[in-house]
Amino acid sequence: VKMPREIITCQVGQCGNQIGMEFWKQLCMEHGINPEGILEEYAQNGEDRKDVFFYQADDEHYVPRAVLIDLEPRVINGIQKSPYASLYNPENIFISKHGGGAGNNWGRGYCDAEKVQEEIIEMIDREADGSDSLEGFVLTHSIAGGTGSGFGSYLLERLNDHYPKKLIQTYSVFPNENDVVVQPYNCLLSMKRLILNADCVVVLDNTALTSIAVDRLKLLQPTFPQINSIVSTVMAASTTTLRYPGYMNNDLVGLIASLVPTPRCHFLMTGYTPLSLIDQKVTSIRKTTVLDVMRRLLQTKNIMATGAIKKGAYMSILNIIQGDVDPTQVHKSLQRIRERKLANFIPWGPASIQVALSKKSPYMESGHKVSGLMLANHTGIRSIFKVIYDQYRTFRKRDAYMNIFKQTKIFEDNLDEFDSSDEVVKSLIEEYAAAEKMDYINWGNDDDDMGYDPRAPPNFSSMQ
Repeated sequence: VKMPREIITCQVGQCGNQIGMEFWKQLCMEHGINPEGILEEYAQNGEDRKDVFFYQADDEHYVPRAVLIDLEPRVINGIQKSPYASLYNPENIFISKHGGGAGNNWGRGYCDAEKVQEEIIEMIDREADGSDSLEGFVLTHSIAGGTGSGFGSYLLERLNDHYPKKLIQTYSVFPNENDVVVQPYNCLLSMKRLILNADCVVVLDNTALTSIAVDRLKLLQPTFPQINSIVSTVMAASTTTLRYPGYMNNDLVGLIASLVPTPRCHFLMTGYTPLSLIDQKVTSIRKTTVLDVMRRLLQTKNIMATGAIKKGAYMSILNIIQGDVDPTQVHKSLQRIRERKLANFIPWGPASIQVALSKKSPYMESGHKVSGLMLANHTGIRSIFKVIYDQYRTFRKRDAYMNIFKQTKIFEDNLDEFDSSDEVVKSLIEEYAAAEKMDYINWGNDDDDMGYDPRAPPNFSSMQ
């Protein structure tokens, strides 16, 4: 058996910890681990790999390889009062002493992180030392507020410096139009780090998640926990091939390598079908053949990114199909999809949908024989970035609300950080547009590539 490659999860800020909480709940259910971390009788001899995301404490109970960070106590206190309170390692919980949060200000989150970096890095180092062969990090956060965005940004930079060879994947929540007044600033500054310091970013678009909850799950006013449970479903599904060893994509590097053709275009959108909430009785049992699932994954209404795939093209698609599946069915379905030209691919690369088959958890009831997750790299995702970029430019013209940023150390002397973030984000939007054309292969060669590359593209062959 190949060594498990462990993954450490960093949950930062209110949203990051809420999503993280739901993710661990889901993982516990899938692996037959109870809320205290004890393996249930019925799950004693499973073939699943629990040690990618958990380790066993001296008393045998399973502990998430997770670090929980927030600058205000509310959400983490909620976790500590929940049935899952004793699941986590209390040494891995960081709540700021002043407890006042980052006031939705990226600058405050970033500067607060700098002050406590040693404590945080020590937690992460301790986790890393407890792994046999650490593969990388997963960060859950939102980019609209202060802690997930600012503290998250600082953490990405530090992880990148401190663990240059390890993969960094994020699950990043992109906000609705008007969640936070200064979100165009917070998002733009965070985007720079997601572009330069992460290997792969799963874009969770709040607007799309909300409309999926309303249209697909028929919820009139979806609550945060309900939306977060859609997110945890996606997170859990995207890690199934790591947790149920099959014949492919058994590590994160293989998963990412198949989806990210060029280093900066590493922003993925997701689709999932069939969706149902854990506490919802499945109302309409649909026929779920492999073809049905794969066809539905390409439908706009199942994709968790607003308006993004109306224009543009796929650079890559990976479908993770869970359940009892006959590989010949997969082959036939792929043929049908190709014949009907259901997916439009970029002209310069292989126009193929990759498929990974994965087991379903034997410990969870499911109304569906087959379910599927699509992870896709699509050039249309730039429309989400463009909304942020345009809002930022509008604010910046008038320097609206800039005084709250100028009160933080990083902006007290100048606004250079804004200008450099502006350039990095603008360049990414241009690169995704260029990727739709045949001559993309030569893109950026003539202008010295924007003097970019604080992080060379990961050399996947040497990391295996």
